[in-house]
Amino acid sequence: MSSPETPPQANEEVAPEERMRLIHEAHAGPVLRFLTKLTLGDQDLAEDLLQEAMLRAWRNLDVLPMDTAAVAPWLFTVARNVAIDAARARKARPSEVVLPDISRLPEPVDAMEGMVAEHIVRKALGQLSSEHRAVLIEVYFRGASTAEAAARLGIPEGTVKSRAYYAVRSMRAAVGSAEPA
Repeated sequence: MSSPETPPQANEEVAPEERMRLIHEAHAGPVLRFLTKLTLGDQDLAEDLLQEAMLRAWRNLDVLPMDTAAVAPWLFTVARNVAIDAARARKARPSEVVLPDISRLPEPVDAMEGMVAEHIVRKALGQLSSEHRAVLIEVYFRGASTAEAAARLGIPEGTVKSRAYYAVRSMRAAVGSAEPA
Protein backbone atom coordinates (compact mmCIF):
# COMPACT_ATOMS: atom_id res chain seq x y z
CA MET A 1 0.00 0.00 0.00
CA SER A 2 1.27 3.50 -0.72
CA SER A 3 1.65 6.32 1.79
CA PRO A 4 -0.83 9.25 1.75
CA GLU A 5 1.77 11.53 0.14
CA THR A 6 2.44 9.33 -2.88
CA PRO A 7 -0.31 8.32 -5.29
CA PRO A 8 -0.96 4.58 -5.62
CA GLN A 9 0.45 2.73 -8.59
CA ALA A 10 -1.94 1.29 -11.18
CA ASN A 11 -1.46 -2.28 -9.93
CA GLU A 12 -1.81 -1.43 -6.19
CA GLU A 13 -5.03 -2.16 -4.33
CA VAL A 14 -6.43 0.95 -2.59
CA ALA A 15 -9.27 1.15 -0.07
CA PRO A 16 -12.40 2.73 -1.58
CA GLU A 17 -12.41 5.56 0.97
CA GLU A 18 -8.79 6.42 0.19
CA ARG A 19 -9.45 6.28 -3.54
CA MET A 20 -12.45 8.60 -3.22
CA ARG A 21 -10.41 11.01 -1.10
CA LEU A 22 -7.75 11.13 -3.82
CA ILE A 23 -10.38 11.74 -6.51
CA HIS A 24 -11.91 14.52 -4.43
CA GLU A 25 -8.54 16.16 -3.73
CA ALA A 26 -7.56 16.05 -7.40
CA HIS A 27 -10.84 17.15 -8.99
CA ALA A 28 -13.12 18.94 -6.52
CA GLY A 29 -11.62 22.40 -7.14
CA PRO A 30 -11.71 22.31 -10.96
CA VAL A 31 -15.17 20.71 -11.04
CA LEU A 32 -16.50 23.31 -8.57
CA ARG A 33 -15.19 26.14 -10.77
CA PHE A 34 -16.78 24.47 -13.80
CA LEU A 35 -20.12 24.14 -11.99
CA THR A 36 -19.95 27.72 -10.71
CA LYS A 37 -19.73 28.89 -14.31
CA LEU A 38 -22.62 26.63 -15.32
CA THR A 39 -24.78 28.00 -12.50
CA LEU A 40 -23.93 31.60 -13.42
CA GLY A 41 -22.02 32.20 -10.21
CA ASP A 42 -24.44 30.59 -7.76
CA GLN A 43 -21.81 29.19 -5.38
CA ASP A 44 -24.28 27.40 -3.10
CA LEU A 45 -25.92 25.60 -6.00
CA ALA A 46 -22.52 24.74 -7.49
CA GLU A 47 -21.43 23.18 -4.20
CA ASP A 48 -24.65 21.13 -4.04
CA LEU A 49 -24.08 19.92 -7.61
CA LEU A 50 -20.44 19.05 -6.82
CA GLN A 51 -21.63 16.99 -3.88
CA GLU A 52 -24.07 15.12 -6.14
CA ALA A 53 -21.33 14.49 -8.74
CA MET A 54 -18.99 13.15 -6.04
CA LEU A 55 -21.76 10.95 -4.69
CA ARG A 56 -22.22 9.47 -8.15
CA ALA A 57 -18.46 8.90 -8.35
CA TRP A 58 -18.63 7.04 -5.04
CA ARG A 59 -21.50 4.89 -6.28
CA ASN A 60 -19.60 4.05 -9.49
CA LEU A 61 -16.16 3.71 -7.94
CA ASP A 62 -15.86 0.08 -9.01
CA VAL A 63 -16.21 0.95 -12.72
CA LEU A 64 -14.02 4.07 -12.69
CA PRO A 65 -10.38 3.84 -13.84
CA MET A 66 -7.84 3.27 -11.09
CA ASP A 67 -5.78 6.21 -12.33
CA THR A 68 -7.13 9.33 -10.59
CA ALA A 69 -6.30 11.58 -13.54
CA ALA A 70 -8.30 9.36 -15.90
CA VAL A 71 -11.45 9.97 -13.81
CA ALA A 72 -11.56 13.68 -14.76
CA PRO A 73 -13.42 13.38 -18.10
CA TRP A 74 -16.04 11.12 -16.54
CA LEU A 75 -16.44 13.44 -13.52
CA PHE A 76 -16.81 16.59 -15.65
CA THR A 77 -19.43 14.84 -17.80
CA VAL A 78 -21.35 13.74 -14.71
CA ALA A 79 -21.11 17.26 -13.23
CA ARG A 80 -22.47 18.77 -16.46
CA ASN A 81 -25.34 16.27 -16.53
CA VAL A 82 -26.13 16.92 -12.87
CA ALA A 83 -26.27 20.68 -13.60
CA ILE A 84 -28.57 20.12 -16.59
CA ASP A 85 -30.85 17.87 -14.52
CA ALA A 86 -31.02 20.47 -11.74
CA ALA A 87 -31.88 23.25 -14.21
CA ARG A 88 -34.63 21.11 -15.77
CA ALA A 89 -36.01 20.25 -12.35
CA ARG A 90 -36.19 23.95 -11.40
CA LYS A 91 -38.08 24.73 -14.61
CA ALA A 92 -40.48 21.83 -14.11
CA ARG A 93 -41.43 22.87 -10.59
CA PRO A 94 -43.97 25.65 -10.14
CA SER A 95 -42.44 28.83 -8.85
CA GLU A 96 -42.42 29.23 -5.11
CA VAL A 97 -45.10 31.38 -3.58
CA VAL A 98 -43.98 33.67 -0.83
CA LEU A 99 -46.55 33.80 1.94
CA PRO A 100 -46.88 36.93 4.01
CA ASP A 101 -45.44 36.93 7.49
CA ILE A 102 -48.61 36.61 9.53
CA SER A 103 -46.87 37.93 12.62
CA ARG A 104 -46.81 41.32 10.87
CA LEU A 105 -50.46 41.38 9.88
CA PRO A 106 -52.61 43.75 11.90
CA GLU A 107 -54.72 42.17 14.56
CA PRO A 108 -58.45 42.15 13.96
CA VAL A 109 -60.19 45.22 15.30
CA ASP A 110 -61.80 44.65 18.65
CA ALA A 111 -65.48 45.72 18.62
CA MET A 112 -65.09 47.48 21.96
CA GLU A 113 -62.07 49.43 20.70
CA GLY A 114 -64.08 50.46 17.64
CA MET A 115 -66.93 51.71 19.80
CA VAL A 116 -64.56 53.70 22.01
CA ALA A 117 -62.81 55.20 18.96
CA GLU A 118 -66.18 56.18 17.44
CA HIS A 119 -67.23 57.81 20.69
CA ILE A 120 -63.97 59.78 20.86
CA VAL A 121 -64.32 60.97 17.25
CA ARG A 122 -67.98 61.99 17.74
CA LYS A 123 -67.06 63.88 20.88
CA ALA A 124 -64.17 65.64 19.09
CA LEU A 125 -66.40 66.52 16.11
CA GLY A 126 -68.86 68.11 18.52
CA GLN A 127 -66.12 70.44 19.75
CA LEU A 128 -65.46 71.85 16.23
CA SER A 129 -67.19 74.86 14.74
CA SER A 130 -70.04 74.04 12.34
CA GLU A 131 -67.95 75.33 9.37
CA HIS A 132 -64.99 73.09 10.20
CA ARG A 133 -67.25 70.11 10.92
CA ALA A 134 -69.07 70.55 7.57
CA VAL A 135 -65.76 70.55 5.65
CA LEU A 136 -64.51 67.41 7.46
CA ILE A 137 -67.76 65.57 6.79
CA GLU A 138 -67.63 66.46 3.07
CA VAL A 139 -63.96 65.68 2.51
CA TYR A 140 -63.28 62.73 4.86
CA PHE A 141 -66.61 61.03 5.45
CA ARG A 142 -68.26 61.55 2.05
CA GLY A 143 -64.98 61.39 0.12
CA ALA A 144 -65.58 64.61 -1.84
CA SER A 145 -62.73 66.36 -3.59
CA THR A 146 -61.85 69.91 -2.64
CA ALA A 147 -63.77 71.24 -5.66
CA GLU A 148 -66.84 69.10 -4.90
CA ALA A 149 -66.84 70.12 -1.23
CA ALA A 150 -66.51 73.80 -2.22
CA ALA A 151 -69.48 73.48 -4.62
CA ARG A 152 -71.69 71.71 -2.04
CA LEU A 153 -70.83 74.13 0.75
CA GLY A 154 -70.88 77.25 -1.47
CA ILE A 155 -67.39 78.41 -0.45
CA PRO A 156 -64.10 78.83 -2.38
CA GLU A 157 -61.72 75.86 -2.71
CA GLY A 158 -59.00 77.67 -0.77
CA THR A 159 -61.40 78.07 2.14
CA VAL A 160 -62.17 74.32 2.04
CA LYS A 161 -58.43 73.55 2.18
CA SER A 162 -57.83 75.98 5.02
CA ARG A 163 -60.80 74.79 7.07
CA ALA A 164 -59.86 71.14 6.49
CA TYR A 165 -56.31 71.81 7.69
CA TYR A 166 -57.41 73.60 10.87
CA ALA A 167 -60.24 71.12 11.49
CA VAL A 168 -57.87 68.15 11.33
CA ARG A 169 -55.49 69.95 13.66
CA SER A 170 -58.28 70.62 16.12
CA MET A 171 -59.46 67.00 15.85
CA ARG A 172 -55.98 65.72 16.66
CA ALA A 173 -55.83 67.93 19.72
CA ALA A 174 -59.34 66.92 20.82
CA VAL A 175 -58.79 63.20 20.21
CA GLY A 176 -55.47 63.30 22.03
CA SER A 177 -57.07 64.84 25.12
CA ALA A 178 -60.18 62.61 24.91
CA GLU A 179 -58.37 59.25 24.81
CA PRO A 180 -59.21 57.02 27.78
CA ALA A 181 -56.40 56.25 30.17
